[in-house]
Formats: sequence, structure tokens, C-alpha cells
Amino acid sequence: MKKVLLWFAVATMTVLLAACGDEAENSQNSGEDSGSSKWEEIQEAGEIVAGTSGTLVAASYYEGEEENTDQLTGYDVEVMREVADRLGLDVSFEIMGIDSMLPAVNSGRIDVAVNDIEATDNRKEKFNFSEPYKYSYSTMVVRKEDNSGIESLEDLKGKEAGGGATTIYSQIAEHYGAEVVPYGNAPNEAYLRDVDNGRTDVIVNDYFLSKFGVAAFPEFDIHLHPDLKFHPTEQAVVMPKDADVLTEKINGALAEMREDGTLTELAEKFYKEDASQKPEGEIQEIEGLDL
Repeated sequence: MKKVLLWFAVATMTVLLAACGDEAENSQNSGEDSGSSKWEEIQEAGEIVAGTSGTLVAASYYEGEEENTDQLTGYDVEVMREVADRLGLDVSFEIMGIDSMLPAVNSGRIDVAVNDIEATDNRKEKFNFSEPYKYSYSTMVVRKEDNSGIESLEDLKGKEAGGGATTIYSQIAEHYGAEVVPYGNAPNEAYLRDVDNGRTDVIVNDYFLSKFGVAAFPEFDIHLHPDLKFHPTEQAVVMPKDADVLTEKINGALAEMREDGTLTELAEKFYKEDASQKPEGEIQEIEGLDL
């Protein structure tokens, strides 16, 4: 896995797309994909087209040095391959920026999106989501020596938080009074180095993605906050609004995969933990933030 993968630059935008502020995301489907028509279209083509980034360790990324489609892998990618196989379909992946995926689902450019996308209440009003195939929560990357002076969410007030300007994670940081330092498409090393050297104090992000990012740079004096677990999340396949038959078919395949252990096997392969199951322990909810 290459360190130069745009982990936070992309992950904070995917694992997750902006919860608001994107006019393209807010646009509604033209209506062609209601009921069974999307599923019939996919059946006729014999192929399902899935949007993914190819830059998000360990959800969707390229193995090795060359961006060859045969090397595209990751938990989300392999889950989608298995779903397609069980539905008797081929699958092709269209590589695109995370900010383009939901508009691409709406426009019909792709059939589904799989890229560690959180199924929030606001998004469920505009898209169909499958049952979750990954469960997670949010945490923080902080300096080892003093946890960047953060022992509670309230301690984010006045801190500098590296992240995407309009992501869910940045919304959480701002909700508690942090100032978000946006990075655009900088590599993950830039985000992590700046916490290490004190330019920023914290990165709020998904637990699994944060764990892999920190492990990639052992030379930095940073770690996951040992005590803070908040904002439980569910990641799922995104489909056009009202594509109910397609949703039913994908849910059926995912249920089989959960029952026969395939989801657990894939999750442990890529995350070294069973991310297909809800995490144990108490996870703090975020109050007063509309996501």
C-alpha cells in the first residue's frame, strides 16, 4: 500500500461526502429509476457499474505501484464483486472523485456507489441505501505526548482540526468549536505531519481509516485518542432513490454474505477486525448536529 494514497484528502471527503452544500448531490433523480426499472436495466446489460475512488485504504485502493484495474481491491470493492457474482452479474468500477459519486448515481452515470459512504438521515431522503456492510465510529488523531490537550469533545473548542471543508467530520469539529484547516487533495502524510509538528492539533475521522493512516507513518508522534469514541456510523451501498427492486436484490446478497461468514472474512482481511459487526462498548452520540 502506498503512503502517498490520498487517505485523509479523500477519506475525509468519503468516508464520506459532504452532508450539505453540494447542489449536485441535492438534485433529484429524473424519475427513470423508480421501482423495478433500474434492476431491469442492469439485468439487460448483464453488468452493474459501481463508482469508487481507488484511493481509500482499506476500502477502495490499488495494490502495488501501478493503477491497473486488475489490482483494484479493498473491502468495499470486494464486497461489491461478491454481491454482483451472487446476482449473476459482471461488475465494472468507475474511478471517480468522492465528491462526484452521489451526483453520478443521480444522473445514471453509475448504478451504485461503494466507497465507505455513511448512510446519514439526510442522504436517505435522496438515495436508497442497502443494509449496512460496515459499522464504525469516529475518533481523533492527536499527539501522543498530551493527546493535543483534548480529553473530551468539548476540548475541541479553539483547536485547529485538519480536514475537508464540508465533510461530516469537519462539521463535528466545528460543532464543538474547532477551526477547520482545509487541505484539498493533499496526501495523508501532510495531514498527519501537521498534527505531529503542531501546525494543527487534531484530525477527526473514521476509526478504521484513521488506524491505517497512523500505522503508515510510525515516525510521527501521533496516535488514536485512547478514550474518545463518538458518532457511530453505518456504511452501505448507495443507489438511486426508489430503485427498490435493486435495493432488495443487493440486500438479499448481503444477507447471504453475512449469514455464511463472507462479510466477516472480507472485513478481517482488510481491516484486521470484523468491521461487518457493530463495535462493542459505549459510543457517544453527537447532540444537536443535523447530519
